[in-house]
Amino acid sequence: MGAISLVLSCFVSILLLTERVSSESLEEKQALLAFLERIPHENRLQWNDSDSACNWVGVECNSDRSSVYSLRLPGTGLVGQIPSGTLGKLSQLRVLSLRSNRLSGQIPPDFKNLTHLRSLYLQHNELSGEFPASITQLTGLVRLDISSNNLTGSIPFAVNNLTLLTGLFLGNNRFSGNLPSITVGLTDFNVSVNNLNGSIPSSLSKFPAASFAGNVNLCGGPLRPCKSFFISPSPSPDADSPPSRFSGGKKSKLSTAAIIAISVASALVGLLLLALVFFLCLTRRKRRGGGGSRTKQTKPAETTTRNVPEAIPPAGGASSSKDVTTGTSSGMGERNRLVFTEGGVYSFDLEDLLRASAEVLGKGSVGTSYKAVLEEGTTVVVKRLKDVAASKKEFESQMEVVGKTKHPNVVPLRAYYYSKDEKLLVFDFMPSGSLSALLHGSRGSGRTPLDWDNRMRIVITAARGLAHLHVSAKLVHGNIKASNILLQPNQDTCVSDYGLNQLFSNSTPPNRLAGYHAPKVLETRKVTFKSDVYSFGVLLLELLTGKSPNQASLGEEGIDLPRWVLSVVREEWTAEVFDVELMRYHNIEEEMVQLLQIAMACVSTVPDQRPVMQEVLRMIEDVNRSETTDDGLRQSSDDPSKGSEGQTPPGESRTPPRSVTP
Repeated sequence: MGAISLVLSCFVSILLLTERVSSESLEEKQALLAFLERIPHENRLQWNDSDSACNWVGVECNSDRSSVYSLRLPGTGLVGQIPSGTLGKLSQLRVLSLRSNRLSGQIPPDFKNLTHLRSLYLQHNELSGEFPASITQLTGLVRLDISSNNLTGSIPFAVNNLTLLTGLFLGNNRFSGNLPSITVGLTDFNVSVNNLNGSIPSSLSKFPAASFAGNVNLCGGPLRPCKSFFISPSPSPDADSPPSRFSGGKKSKLSTAAIIAISVASALVGLLLLALVFFLCLTRRKRRGGGGSRTKQTKPAETTTRNVPEAIPPAGGASSSKDVTTGTSSGMGERNRLVFTEGGVYSFDLEDLLRASAEVLGKGSVGTSYKAVLEEGTTVVVKRLKDVAASKKEFESQMEVVGKTKHPNVVPLRAYYYSKDEKLLVFDFMPSGSLSALLHGSRGSGRTPLDWDNRMRIVITAARGLAHLHVSAKLVHGNIKASNILLQPNQDTCVSDYGLNQLFSNSTPPNRLAGYHAPKVLETRKVTFKSDVYSFGVLLLELLTGKSPNQASLGEEGIDLPRWVLSVVREEWTAEVFDVELMRYHNIEEEMVQLLQIAMACVSTVPDQRPVMQEVLRMIEDVNRSETTDDGLRQSSDDPSKGSEGQTPPGESRTPPRSVTP
């Protein structure tokens, strides 16, 4: 019996061992073998295919050996990119350490499948690319170390998705831009030796200066104080007010002699006023005996005026213009307030905006545009206007009209601010940039040409936005140019910087207006609906020729783009007109010629011979309609029967003049 029991015991042990081995995940084992086969490594990683993966160097499995729990391969000579479709299959992995190797390239997107990962150590490698979006989806991460690599781009606000994160190490990379406000419960944090700029969010200011060292443009928190891009606004000129809470300046100190002089002067002025009042009272009493009652009636009014500043609400944002605009009678209550337009999506206030870190996007004829990143991660564009001639009332009236303009192809005005020294406009940030940068940037080797379909999409969507301004909003744009046509990710466009001309005087220097503006605008400095059509025609020529509408690009002093195109067309050098990048596309010659005809009609030197913008849109859609039925290029939603006041297009303007046909 003893022998039988021993045999049975051995048999059961063998069965249990076989069952344990068979429970191992073959998919994970194959994934590890594929990883090792596709990446160079040191010889000491002798993973035997016939052995269990749980016995391999660096591999740890869970208690029942059914899945890989930990993979630690630090300093094992791994070289090259992490193969996609390998480690991403270890769905139960808790710890992954590939630090101190020579891994390069980007982190595979299938890392997002490692949903049980708690610790990820990839420091001291040669990884490149932007902060991996796949990592921000690993919501169970507790420790993340990707320091000492070649990672670039910005640190995303989506890091806040990692709600369990306690340690974040991003130092010794090439991250740039602003630090987002990271609100998760970090106990260890380091972004030293990067190219970060702007202010340190208050949520991260608790960490020591060493955590931020090596970022020369970073400020705030434990580092040096920040200097805002935007100057501190002064009170509105409409009313006297106490010192602004945003001024941040030191109070001036007067000398003793100056104080005595001021006191003596004040006493003399007071005595003169008393003598004058006494003289007036005597004069009135001689004429009529009822002057005393009038003097008494002025006292309540004076008391009311002194009490007004006490009712001024604290500075802050508002959900709509109704919350902050109550009419001109309460103008004192609105000074130093950021006025939000109706239907706004933001909730920050002026103080938040002044604290925001910013970078210059461009300097135009009406002012400078900044990309401003607020502490909570919101990104907006702030345009600081210069040389504004409009009064506060005129400014607010025009901004109310601009703020009500809503259309998919028009950049919405979100907020505005007016003070004596500062006029700010706030818009949505368009990360895809402008048409000018897309069309003229990086021409040469390595550039991806702007194809015909995308040029037509840009033309049509820009025409829709401009037609909406003319027909529905009754607004003259006044500054149409490629840098004011902003791109959406699908190559649809949005028109920006519209309706601002009324804020400036008519004495604008000529050099500001050259290139896109009609000849009459250069003379009168006055823009109209017809001058907008001329500028849009220049924009069409720019898209067709690939040339910037300035004299330098045409090689002939004193000639503008429309005249250059007309001269080439008259000489029948039609092929010389079009952008060389368009020559690679076939079967588009007819459409290019038709669009050229429309452009030449728009840039007619006689304003009455130009079509209205709604008619221009119809003609462009007719050119495009025969080629595509894309939903993104549907007809305009504006009523075609509507036109601008007194500007019904002449009958002959539907078909461009045949005299310019190439």
